[in-house]
Amino acid sequence: MKYLLLIGDGMADYPLEKLGGKTPLQAADTPNMDELAKKGRCGRFITIPPGMPRGSAVANLSILGYNPRICFQGRGVLEAASMGIELGSEDVAFRCNIICVRNNKIKSHSGGHITTKEAIELIKTINHKLGTEYIKFYPGVSYRHLLVLRGGKFSANVECTAPHDALGRSITKVLVRAKDKEAEKTANLLNKMIITSQSILERHLVNLERAKKGKDKANMIWPWSAGKKPLMKTFQERFGIKGAVIAAVDLIKGVSIYAGFDVIDVEGATGLYNTNYEGKADACLKALKSYDLVWVHVEASDEASHEGDLDLKIKTIEYFDKRLVGRVLDSIDEDIHIALLPDHFTPVSMRTHVADAVPFLIYDPQKEADEVSQFDEFSCAKGSLGLLKGDNFIRMFLGK
Repeated sequence: MKYLLLIGDGMADYPLEKLGGKTPLQAADTPNMDELAKKGRCGRFITIPPGMPRGSAVANLSILGYNPRICFQGRGVLEAASMGIELGSEDVAFRCNIICVRNNKIKSHSGGHITTKEAIELIKTINHKLGTEYIKFYPGVSYRHLLVLRGGKFSANVECTAPHDALGRSITKVLVRAKDKEAEKTANLLNKMIITSQSILERHLVNLERAKKGKDKANMIWPWSAGKKPLMKTFQERFGIKGAVIAAVDLIKGVSIYAGFDVIDVEGATGLYNTNYEGKADACLKALKSYDLVWVHVEASDEASHEGDLDLKIKTIEYFDKRLVGRVLDSIDEDIHIALLPDHFTPVSMRTHVADAVPFLIYDPQKEADEVSQFDEFSCAKGSLGLLKGDNFIRMFLGK
C-alpha cells in the first residue's frame, strides 16, 4: 500500500470581509483539492493540543501521530537534526532568526526575507563576535538559523517569544525570561547577545547594501524555542512503514529525521511563494516508487499569512493546488491513499498561528465518499469523519 501526505502550511484561515465573508481557501480556485474532497472523506483535526505552542513543530508531530507533550522539545533541536548538527544530551538548541528591527520594534520576523547568501555572511560575523567554545551559531536557510549552547552550562527553561508573534511590538517587552532561578544566567546571556547583535549587524556591509536597495535591514538575532534532544520511536518502528519527506524548511526535515524518514531535497525549494512546486511534485512521484509513504510539505501560504498579504496567500493556495496537487494527481495510480490538510491556521488578518482545528480530507479508494464537495474550513466541518485528535488522524489514514 502507498500513502501520500500533502501539507499546505498555514492555509486555513477565517472569513474576511474583503472576500465577501469567504476564507482564502473558499475564495481560491482549487479544482484538484475539491475533487479529492468529493472522492474522499473529510473532517477536522486538532493539531495543536491545548496549552501547546501554536506552531508547525507541534502541529506536524500531531499529524504524524506523535504526542507533542512528550516529543516536542523546541524547534531548535529539530532544525539541528535537519542541519546534521549533533547535540549532546545536555546541549540546548534554539531556532535563531535574523529579524528586522526599526524604532526598537520588530518589523519583520524574516529580516525582509533575507537571502541565504546574505544571511550566511551575517551569521558568520555573529559567530565570530559572539561565539565561544560553548556558544555556537550555525547558518541555515534565509532567516532561519541555529544557536547551540553546549557543555551542560545552560538551561532550556527559558520563555522566548516567537518573532512572528511579536510583529510591531517593542523589543524590551518580548525579551527572554527565565522560568526559574537556575535559568536566569541563560536568559541574561541571550538578552545580552540580542541587544549586542544589533550594533554588530546594523552597519554590516550586507545591510548597508540592502538599505541602498530600499530593503529591510536584517539587523538583529532572535533566539527562541529552546530545547534538548528528544527521544522518539521511528515511524517504521511504530507502523512498519518506510517514509520520505519533501520540504524546504529545516523544521519539517528535523521532525522527519527523528521520525526516521529519508529527506529528499528539491532544487529551487525555497519555503516561499516562488518555491519549485513542479519539482516537488516530480520528486514525490519518483519517491512513491521506493517508499511506502511520501510526505510533501509546502510552506508558502504560511509565509504569505505572516506577511499579511491576502492576495499572495490566495495565489500560493492556487499554486499548491494546480502546480503540485494537480500535477501529482495526473500521474499517480488510483490505488494510492491520499491525505491533505494544513498543519494549522495562520489567519492573514492576525499574521500568526492559532490553534483552531484544521480541515482535512482522506482519500481511500476502498471507502465510500461522504457528501463534502469542496476543500475548505466549513465544508470539511460537515464531513463524515468529525473532529479528530491525538493519533486518530494518522491511524485512520493508515488504517492502523
